[in-house]
Amino acid sequence: MRSELLNEKIKGLPENPGVYIMRNAAGEIIYIGKAVVLKNRVRQYFNNSPKLPKVQAMVDNIADFEYVITLTEKDALTLEANLVKKHKPKYNILLKDDKHSPYIKINTALEFPALEVTRKLKKDGSKYFGPYFNGINVRDVVNIIKTAYGMRTCNPRMKANKNSRECLDWFIGLCKAPCTARVTAEQYRETVEKVIAFLSGKDDTAESLIEERMNRAAENEDFERAITYRNQLGVLKKLNERTVANLGNITDIDLFGYVSDGSGAAVSVCIVRGGKMMGVRNYFVTDAGLGYSDTVTGFMGQYYRKDSFIPPLVCLPEEIESAEAIGESLSQLSGKKVEIAFPKIGAKRSLIVCAEQNAADFLEKSSADYKRKEDMTSGACERLAGILGIASARRMECYDISNISGVDKVSSQVVFINGEPSKADYRKYKIKTVEGANDFASMEETLKRRFSRAKEGDEKFAELPDLIVIDGGKGQLSFAHEAMLSLGYDVPMVGLAKREEEIFTVGSSTPILLSKQDNALKLLQRIRDEAHRFAITYHRTLRKTRYVSMLEKIPGVGPKKAKILLAAFADFNDIKEADEETLCAVDGIDKRCARSVCEYFKNKAGE
Repeated sequence: MRSELLNEKIKGLPENPGVYIMRNAAGEIIYIGKAVVLKNRVRQYFNNSPKLPKVQAMVDNIADFEYVITLTEKDALTLEANLVKKHKPKYNILLKDDKHSPYIKINTALEFPALEVTRKLKKDGSKYFGPYFNGINVRDVVNIIKTAYGMRTCNPRMKANKNSRECLDWFIGLCKAPCTARVTAEQYRETVEKVIAFLSGKDDTAESLIEERMNRAAENEDFERAITYRNQLGVLKKLNERTVANLGNITDIDLFGYVSDGSGAAVSVCIVRGGKMMGVRNYFVTDAGLGYSDTVTGFMGQYYRKDSFIPPLVCLPEEIESAEAIGESLSQLSGKKVEIAFPKIGAKRSLIVCAEQNAADFLEKSSADYKRKEDMTSGACERLAGILGIASARRMECYDISNISGVDKVSSQVVFINGEPSKADYRKYKIKTVEGANDFASMEETLKRRFSRAKEGDEKFAELPDLIVIDGGKGQLSFAHEAMLSLGYDVPMVGLAKREEEIFTVGSSTPILLSKQDNALKLLQRIRDEAHRFAITYHRTLRKTRYVSMLEKIPGVGPKKAKILLAAFADFNDIKEADEETLCAVDGIDKRCARSVCEYFKNKAGE
């Protein structure tokens, strides 16, 4: 039965576009959606019409909701995407920020642009080509460009200097050496324009140029080089085979396929760049059973982000009610006009069918994997909350201390949301008030700093954890709990003792023992181990920085040689104890430097 308060809020819904936020009894955000008309959309969840199991499961968990009125549907779409990214609700479509496929970047604003390989797209005026995946190695494409056109790949900010010496690439014909002023800016610009045309699918001279080089190498009996050119021709053939005919004037297109089995859904994106089929990306989405239109709209809000390339044409398999608003939103993100289309015939429709086939195949293969993953993440959170008797374990925080004999004391704060690392929420601390190796006091300082920031209203620390995990047993847990209480917070807290993996809870002397195969225990182990890794990494960074600073005090040792020494020896003490001969054996360390290092530490030992 819905509460009277909830019924009153439903009656008072406005007829404006906006975003609605659903919460469960614990106050957690479980779903965020957008609506053209808030009144109509939100009421759909609470009417008596039959609903798919996943929708009904979500509705059954709604204890309260709130909404934000926006001026337009486009504004609602933007706000929805931002809020979903921030809160990661259980029933929303969530795409992980995996490593992006590589792109080729050409910064045309530079006098002598270079070929750069990058995974990050920036609105810096540069031209980006790609992404390269599904059997096409971006480095192979770069090597083809160097071979056919002689465009450079060295320091992007290079300046021409007649006194510079040519590099190996020039000697073997892979670069025009603009760094030595062998070509003018105008001549080099012609090369850059040809490369841009090639990457855009408008220049096909690369094949004949490489074939000519291959034949010449074979005639000169330079068979190794001839084989290299032959392999490059093979890559070009692969690229050319992916050319899609009859696309019209627009040759950069994303085409979507969607398949649902009622419990989950898959979205596949067929990517066409420069008229060439670059490949298909497949995604399993946690479909809340809201149907094609809502799923695709939510997916696109997560798929296209500020650092994403957005093509001028996006094709969908069926019409959606928010097409115009999505087009406006994507145009705003892209800075250029983006059209949403629904092709029924022709090459574009064929590619959509291809995307749908990929989605269907991916959904069949991924459903079981997703279930296993869900059991280890959000399912493990729910089980852990049940074991501990707390409302939720959606947001978990774990802290760890790292130091060597009390030197360079640091602590880490890692955050898991729905059982997965949320690295944007990770924090690291230098311990400031503790003398010596006192982990108890260091943990107290860490907790006080973290919760003090929350009390002060710092939005980066505003969201409190549902559960805090402490690496240690009853003693560590009790001390940490007292520190938190002193600041006026009483967040559920557990300690995980390493020896037997016992789970200690506040106020109980008897630990909880779970099976080693229990996903709830595995989740606690993962967050504990991640906090330890993060703390150690930070500690090593600080220690290395301090060692570099110490080595720089030695005459003849600058930052570069200090880093070389630290990389060559396992420990700083090994550098101190090394003789002159051992130091000279390190690449980049000459006799003068080695002698200076030995004399410095010898004098230090005698002080």
